[in-house]
Amino acid sequence: MEILVAAVLAYLIGSISFAVVVSAAMGLADPRSYGSKNPGATNVLRSGNKVAAVLTLAGDAFKGWLAVWLAAHVGPRYGLDDNALAAVALAVFLGHLYPVFFRFKGGKGVATAAGVLLAINPVLGLATVLTWLIVAFFFRYSSLAALVAAVFAPLFDVFLFGPNVVAWAVFAMSALLIWRHRGNIGKLIAGKESRIGEKKTPAAPGSHAHPRKH
Repeated sequence: MEILVAAVLAYLIGSISFAVVVSAAMGLADPRSYGSKNPGATNVLRSGNKVAAVLTLAGDAFKGWLAVWLAAHVGPRYGLDDNALAAVALAVFLGHLYPVFFRFKGGKGVATAAGVLLAINPVLGLATVLTWLIVAFFFRYSSLAALVAAVFAPLFDVFLFGPNVVAWAVFAMSALLIWRHRGNIGKLIAGKESRIGEKKTPAAPGSHAHPRKH
C-alpha cells in the first residue's frame, strides 16, 4: 500500500508541466502550439526566450529529482525500500510523459529522467548528463543526444551497481524515452531534424502548405 501511495504522489508531481506553466507565467505562447509542439525545454527555446527554456529545464529536472530524493531519504521512515524507489522513479517519469493535469499529453522526458538519475545516484546522473552534453555539443541535435544517453543510462547503472531493481526502472525509462523520440528518429534519418536553438521558419506569404500533424 505504501508503494502505491508513493507512486501515485510521484506521478502527480511528474504531471506538472513546467513548459506550459513557465510559458503561461511569462506571457509566452503555449509550447504545444508551435515548433515540435512538445512541452519541453528544447521547444520552449524555439520561442526565443532562453530564460523560459532554462526555467523549464530546471523545473522538469527538479520534479524528477525531488520525487526520487524523497523516496530515498524520507521513504524509509514509512517502510519504503528499493522496490518503492524504482516505482517512484518510473511513476514521476510517466507523469511527465502522460500528465493527468494536461490531458495526458506531456513531454519526452529528457530533463525529468536526468533529475531522476541524479537523485538515484549523482555519479549515475552526471555520467548520463555528460553523455547528453557531449553528443549535443558535437552534433547539435537534442533528440540524438537524448537517444544516445538513453541507451547508455541503464548500462551505466549496471556497471556501477550491478543488476538491481532500480536498474530495471532505469531500463524502462530509457525504453519509453526512445519510444517517445520515434518521430525524431525518422527525421534524423531523413536529415530533417531541427538543431538545438533553431527556430522554425515561418511559412512564406501566400503559401498554401498545411501544418504537419504530429
